[in-house]
Amino acid sequence: MIEEIRAKAADLLRSGEVKCFIGYERASDGLTARPFFAYSADEADRLIFDGTCVHNLARYLPDMRGKRVGILAKPCDSRSINVLIREGQVEREEVYIVGVVCDGVYRTTWGKPSRELQPRCLYCSKRTPVVYDYLVGQPPPAPESQHPASISEVEALERKPAAERWEFWRSHFARCIRCNACRQICPACYCPQCFSDQLDPLWTGIRIGLPQNWVWNVGRALHLAGRCIDCEECQRACPMGIPLAILNRKLASRVKELFGFEAGMDPRAPFPFATFEKEEEIL
Repeated sequence: MIEEIRAKAADLLRSGEVKCFIGYERASDGLTARPFFAYSADEADRLIFDGTCVHNLARYLPDMRGKRVGILAKPCDSRSINVLIREGQVEREEVYIVGVVCDGVYRTTWGKPSRELQPRCLYCSKRTPVVYDYLVGQPPPAPESQHPASISEVEALERKPAAERWEFWRSHFARCIRCNACRQICPACYCPQCFSDQLDPLWTGIRIGLPQNWVWNVGRALHLAGRCIDCEECQRACPMGIPLAILNRKLASRVKELFGFEAGMDPRAPFPFATFEKEEEIL
């Protein structure tokens, strides 16, 4: 697969079809992977793909607008690309997508390899990208379906009394240091000015305290409702280990329940909170 990815990227760069190819290279620890931008056919030889390629590369596409670029896309990355296309942040004709069949990525940390799948891969319903121009790897022969544990954490939390659920989130949000790592790594967070940085109106103050942290984390989750594709990059990047994916997954499951909508599956599908149908139930 690596040789095929390198050959395809080199052809795209050599022919001038793309000016840059976004993929992965081996990190300096010799074990993990990091995002890599290849600008020449020779640089394509540094591209890799394995279970350490955890980053959602769609995060970089809004910064490349106006340039014809290539990108290596896992299934979750491809859904993020569809969201960006639907929201007008990426022009489809400007992106050449090299999709890659993915069996999951691992919970590796710097210098410490692992064969344990990341939680998002246990919940993932797709092994083949939903959009691509060229596919690397063989799609699974059987129809892809949702993992039975897809929302087990959400269901387990919902079974608890309201007071315990409140304490669960209070204890986690109290540890938030407002570093914005979740925002910076999220493909769906591309606003020129985040609501949390606005001064007029002032949504959150500069103080790092529970009320401010609560507004920040809940506000961001609501902004992602119907847009989050469950790549869990926010949770992976959080230095405090806050289980942000549980909150995002709950909202995603509610959107699917109410509207039958899954973010990123179809770049032409209207977002449920941007449309109104006469037949919709008023809650």
